Amino acid sequence: MPKVLIPPPYRGPTNGEAELVVESATVQGSLEAVERKFPGFLPQVLDVHGRPHRFVKLFVNGEPVDPRRLDQAVGAGDALEIVAAIAGG
Repeated sequence: MPKVLIPPPYRGPTNGEAELVVESATVQGSLEAVERKFPGFLPQVLDVHGRPHRFVKLFVNGEPVDPRRLDQAVGAGDALEIVAAIAGG
């Protein structure tokens, strides 16, 4: 089962959980599994069209995920990392 690594800005809905092991075979499914357990999580990561928000980057085992390919496979031992770019000025 893959694990999802959640950055601090997105841990509100997860009650502070930083790492969750989920049952899923894809990046999209992994994100949806977190949403099922912690409603309100997914809108922080994906827009209304199901694409990552502009300031969100996804990585599987350190390799970037194409935002158009959320059907990318993940498996046991894989780590899906969500990176939240913080804008400021």
